[in-house]
Amino acid sequence: MTGQLIWLVTGCSSGFGEAFVRAILAKGDRVIATTRANDGVYGEDRLAHLKDLGAATLELDVTAPEVELNDKAEEAWKIYGQVDILVNNAGYVEAGVFEELDEKTITESLRTNVLGPLNLTRAFIPLMRAAKSGTILFVGSVGIYYGAPGANCYTGAKGLIEGIVPNLAMEIAPFGIRTSILVTGHFRTGLMSPSNTKFRAPNPQIEYNEINKLINAGLSAQNGTQPGDPKKACELVIEAVRGEDRCAGKELPLRLPLGSDAFKYIRENCAERLQLCDEWDGIMSQTDH
Repeated sequence: MTGQLIWLVTGCSSGFGEAFVRAILAKGDRVIATTRANDGVYGEDRLAHLKDLGAATLELDVTAPEVELNDKAEEAWKIYGQVDILVNNAGYVEAGVFEELDEKTITESLRTNVLGPLNLTRAFIPLMRAAKSGTILFVGSVGIYYGAPGANCYTGAKGLIEGIVPNLAMEIAPFGIRTSILVTGHFRTGLMSPSNTKFRAPNPQIEYNEINKLINAGLSAQNGTQPGDPKKACELVIEAVRGEDRCAGKELPLRLPLGSDAFKYIRENCAERLQLCDEWDGIMSQTDH
């Protein structure tokens, strides 16, 4: 992709979202930074520091009803007359062991981390389809490639993205729209900070006291010590989307790993699956007519 591009990024008040906005502006592209209202503060007010840098700002809550997201997509499109890249970044971590969760808690996590982004994507597809061009990015997680106690809600939502987006990509490719899942490793974004992590356990069970202590300790230990630098990651994603610099000559893949640890976990997962095939093929494959 060449020329000045227009990006829209969700969840820009901090973390990856803010890092994306700064990297996009540094590249010379335009960006619409969005976030929801919080604690009585309007979304656009929460993004004042990014507006000062040159970003357009728009209040947008990905959990809003579909009709509202459709209107927001139209409003965003009119700011610059187009949106070339949609970055579905907004999300939060809902920690907790499975038995202690309830349907309401799980549904809230799914609505923010996957259903909202999918609804927003659906709102932008007609606009991109009419323009015969566009790129849609989903911030995924390498967590789907390994198990971790307490990660049910977050990695479950990211796993749903992993299940839906490959089909979506095939459906909209004929209209010139590219799709990619950013399989992110562990980055120092504040995602695991107390302000972005919920640990509600609506159905507490005394039997899980010890494992919950370990989960809490693990979150605290990881927060601020993750190996990844969000600034470097966002710069690389921009290069991959544009097909420039270090990514020159490369096609944007359906899954784009981000971070040295992401490659490590993906390789280990693939090796485990290949071993499974080697061990059980010839037995469990005896099912054909």
